[in-house]
Amino acid sequence: MPASQRSLAYDGLPPGGYAVAIIHDENGNGKLDTFAGIPREGFGFSRNPRIAFGPPRFDAARFTVQQGGEEQRIRMRYMF
Repeated sequence: MPASQRSLAYDGLPPGGYAVAIIHDENGNGKLDTFAGIPREGFGFSRNPRIAFGPPRFDAARFTVQQGGEEQRIRMRYMF
């Protein structure tokens, strides 16, 4: 796996519908920094939905976890 890729595993999730949102907190302040509502740090969502204004609806990022698990590849987006 290239150094630019990271992975997380969540064990023990019951089957059902989930959505994941991630941010690249570049300055370590514990939040997504924005300027005029536009993210200044990287972000991404499960299923990589199209982004317009604001975050996607839950249904756009929703995926189903089955008994055997699920893998999501989330593309990071940087606006600046």
